[in-house]
Amino acid sequence: MELADILAEQAVLTCTGVKTKHQLFEQLASTAAGLTGRPAGELLAAIENREELGSTGLGNGIAIPHGKVAGLKQVCAVFARLDEPIEFDALDDLPVDIVMLLLAPTGSGADHLKALSRVARVLRNEDLMDQLRGLQSSAAIYQALTAPVAAHRAA
Repeated sequence: MELADILAEQAVLTCTGVKTKHQLFEQLASTAAGLTGRPAGELLAAIENREELGSTGLGNGIAIPHGKVAGLKQVCAVFARLDEPIEFDALDDLPVDIVMLLLAPTGSGADHLKALSRVARVLRNEDLMDQLRGLQSSAAIYQALTAPVAAHRAA
């Protein structure tokens, strides 16, 4: 599975003015609603319900919030790069500025896990993270994220 399989170019956001995790989740849910046709409130509830189980902040300024949604047709991703890091209760207690939301259909265990694994591998690449933090346009961020697999291998 490649990121281009689950991430559409219009699902890449450069976010300004986001101050809280809840504001971020609202923006991610709104974008995902436009892509999936599912109500934003339903998507927001799925994200927040999962987050209540434990923070999806991995450390190094990166988070992968995720959730499962009944009626979703396939795994869907939304990427956000924040202009200012926000508190996220991450494992390393550092604020987060790189976020990849994953939504999967209820009952999609293998596809959901494959997507989580792929995103985690890509976002572990420190060179890519530095690049993403410096890019200004959503189109450039999308191109960097969906570059060939070899470009994402950790150094």
